[in-house]
Amino acid sequence: MRYHVKKVFLFTLFFTMLFPRVLTAQEGFETDVIKTSAGDLEITFIGHGTLMLNLGGKIIHVDSWTRLGDYSKMPKADLILLTHEHRDHLDLKALEILRAEKTDVVLTQTCSSQVKGGIVMNNGDVRIVKGLKIEAVPAYNVVHMRSKGVPYHPKGMGNGYVITLGDKRVYVAGDTENTPEMTMLKDIDIAFLPMNLPYTMTPEMVASATKVFKPKILYPYHYGETDTSKIVELLKDVKQTEVRIRKMK
Repeated sequence: MRYHVKKVFLFTLFFTMLFPRVLTAQEGFETDVIKTSAGDLEITFIGHGTLMLNLGGKIIHVDSWTRLGDYSKMPKADLILLTHEHRDHLDLKALEILRAEKTDVVLTQTCSSQVKGGIVMNNGDVRIVKGLKIEAVPAYNVVHMRSKGVPYHPKGMGNGYVITLGDKRVYVAGDTENTPEMTMLKDIDIAFLPMNLPYTMTPEMVASATKVFKPKILYPYHYGETDTSKIVELLKDVKQTEVRIRKMK
């Protein structure tokens, strides 16, 4: 009996090492698969502003937050992207679990005061990290303010990121409104745009930006209690963009 238990344990350990994404599925997260020239891109919707991307075994974690899932059951990161320093986007415990010797962390200047050994990208920077082109897009508020003259997300402190994955350009906007820099984006295949008040955008703001830069697929994310049916209705006649609603409250 003891020998049998040992065999089962070893098999389970081996299977876990080979197929960590199976454990992610057991967490109950939704996933989509997008075809790219570099293979299948699997998107795992962990929730809120938190994502995991898997391109041919290359694992990218975005704004990981332990409140949303058990990161000990998820694969270690090749690349971690941090959009800004707020606690629901920068979780030191998640980073500790996900970082390995091979892991690169791309982050903002404000995040770097808490996270050592990262690659700082300022608004407008373009870098090649882990063989992937990454562009830092300004993420900030224009309208919504914490107090008079004090935006929830000041300009210059937060990043969105455009990541080129094979022949697909994926834009993860971070916490932002529909800024001029966002509307100037070109050739975006997949866009994640935040839609929660009072911190980021209304559905009308998301729709306005979408109609200008025309991503092929739009995922509203970080949307809190916002009624996602509103963005579907606002963009129902925009043929260039497919709106996909996933569990990203």
